[in-house]
Amino acid sequence: MIRRSNKIIIFKRLFIWVLYLLSGFILYTQKGNLYSFLISFTRILYPLSIFWLQIRIKKISNFLPIDSSMSTAQLWFNILPVLASLLAVIFSITNLFLFVQELLT
Repeated sequence: MIRRSNKIIIFKRLFIWVLYLLSGFILYTQKGNLYSFLISFTRILYPLSIFWLQIRIKKISNFLPIDSSMSTAQLWFNILPVLASLLAVIFSITNLFLFVQELLT
């Protein structure tokens, strides 16, 4: 039972990484299908989002490590990189899907 669960987890992670790395390849090698400022934003933050994704996949911690005892600066220090990386993930995968859709039509 445990082996099957581990295989499923490995398959899911492999699928996520292949999808995300393919979207990065399309992002940097092809003309963007989104607005130019979104493509520029994503190209700048894509490497950061890879490291952020890896940390979040490996750790079994909260998605956003927010505590009630944090100061405002600490909250922004935790929220901004996560938000920027999440937007980079969304934009790069959206760009990939639009690229594939353009190829199919």
